[in-house]
Amino acid sequence: MLYDYKTIAKPVENVLLKEKGSKFIGFAFPVNSESELKAALEKIRSEHPKATHHCYAFRMGLNGENYRANDDGEPSGSAGLPIYNQLLAHEITNVLVISVRYYGGTKLGVSGLVKAYKECAKITLEEAEIITRELETEITVQFNFDQQNVIFTLLSKFDAKILNFETLEKCSIKASLKLSEKDNLEEKLSEMQHVTFEFED
Repeated sequence: MLYDYKTIAKPVENVLLKEKGSKFIGFAFPVNSESELKAALEKIRSEHPKATHHCYAFRMGLNGENYRANDDGEPSGSAGLPIYNQLLAHEITNVLVISVRYYGGTKLGVSGLVKAYKECAKITLEEAEIITRELETEITVQFNFDQQNVIFTLLSKFDAKILNFETLEKCSIKASLKLSEKDNLEEKLSEMQHVTFEFED
């Protein structure tokens, strides 16, 4: 079971590569959803409206199962794929890399384009801070008022973060914790009386 993944800590912007008069500008963004992906692409397109091409690749999902490589008008496989291969080489996911090209008058040919887009993505990702993020899950626990000290102590032992706490006749806590601690916490809570809990998928 996977409990963590590698991604980048924050965006990297405006990494410049020049090749035979053409300018390639690299960008990398951490993305966790389709909407974040679209927003990042729109941002770069609006910042570089006169660029000849906005080529990109992304990987999302724990195993990078959601991915795409886009050549944006360059010869097939000459831009998006070399960018995508750099995401694989760095073993990162939930990342979008964009290479913006301003054509400089000299054709690079397919092999020249592959080399330039690969290099642009590579130097962009070398600027990025690669971090490991741990997967989390959320749990809701219900218990009697007089059990709250025991429950709080248990949750803090597993480094759970309290998101919400309500005290009525029954108390209810919503907390997030590392997925790797889920089974251990479940075992402890199962041993307690008057306590019900459920994990969110």
